[in-house]
Amino acid sequence: MLTDDLDIYLVGGAVRDRLIAERAGQRADASPSDRDWVVVGAAAQQLLDRGFAQIGKDFPVFLHPDTKEEYALARIERKRGAGHTGFDVDANPGVTLSEDLSRRDLTINAIAQGADGQLIDPHGGEADIAAGCLRHVSDAFVEDPLRVFRVARFAAQLPGFEVAPETQVLLRNMCDGRELLTLSAERVWQEFVKALVAPQPHRFFEVLRSCHGLSDWLPECQTMPLDQLAGHRPEPLERFALLPLSTHDVQALAGRLLAPKAFVQAAVDRMSYLSLLSDWPQVDGVALFQAVEQLKALHDSRRLVLIMQLMDSPTLRHRLERELLPLLAELKNLALPADRAATLKGAAFGEALTEIRVQYLNERLAAL
Repeated sequence: MLTDDLDIYLVGGAVRDRLIAERAGQRADASPSDRDWVVVGAAAQQLLDRGFAQIGKDFPVFLHPDTKEEYALARIERKRGAGHTGFDVDANPGVTLSEDLSRRDLTINAIAQGADGQLIDPHGGEADIAAGCLRHVSDAFVEDPLRVFRVARFAAQLPGFEVAPETQVLLRNMCDGRELLTLSAERVWQEFVKALVAPQPHRFFEVLRSCHGLSDWLPECQTMPLDQLAGHRPEPLERFALLPLSTHDVQALAGRLLAPKAFVQAAVDRMSYLSLLSDWPQVDGVALFQAVEQLKALHDSRRLVLIMQLMDSPTLRHRLERELLPLLAELKNLALPADRAATLKGAAFGEALTEIRVQYLNERLAAL
């Protein structure tokens, strides 16, 4: 085995989630992508010689050649500049497991498991799991402002967990000191999306509100009604599209976070057309055809289908799939009579074709 003679420990989320699941009487089977390992007493070249591939330039993290799991050399970090990237990393073979665990954000994430199954828990993470407590490991917590969003995301991800009062003080000091402005939009977006698909997304915003953490990156969410956040269909794009915000606020938020265009499009489409489709089949043919045209649904129905997926009613969604989608194919195949088509050009041709399509729509809708 490639790792038999290395001093290796399972760390982080895989250990945390197993302990949480066990307390709930459940079983947590971590997939390879969820498991992270720390290697103590080794140098980078030792892993490279075994076929591990180094990923990234800033941290000594390597991919196992077979399992593709991440193996990181034990490391310590020293603050040298602003933001979450302003660190000097020391991963020499003399760095201990205890030193590596002490640099982590929360006690529940600073637990390691040895090859014999024994837990190494120098910061009381297991006790905090039992208490449902999100507590920082050390005062070095404040050196990475991204941790403000991480704590809020863990509150959304782990139902029943509350932020420790002393950690809450650090969060507020970081926010009031405008430390969050040093972050990149990409990193904030990553935490934002993870929180949206968490079991309790409203907790992300509650924690940030309480520590003044919405002002710099998410001001549109300051007064957002949290009881209207989507709790079903935990897909990032769908949860974003269902945010109870105005079109202007969604566009402003997405622009600041450099969100993918598809997220903005889905949100705008939902606000523009979901109400219309929700009245199916009591809809006006002209309004429906305009929506179909604007969504370009006669050529590609994906935007329309996504709006349908955002509906609360499975019954209505399934009815639209049975009735509206086939109707689009019928509309696409409609053509002007040859003699009439020969007399029309340009805009006149398009207007005439629209007229017969709308008439057909109205006739079909009346029959449903």
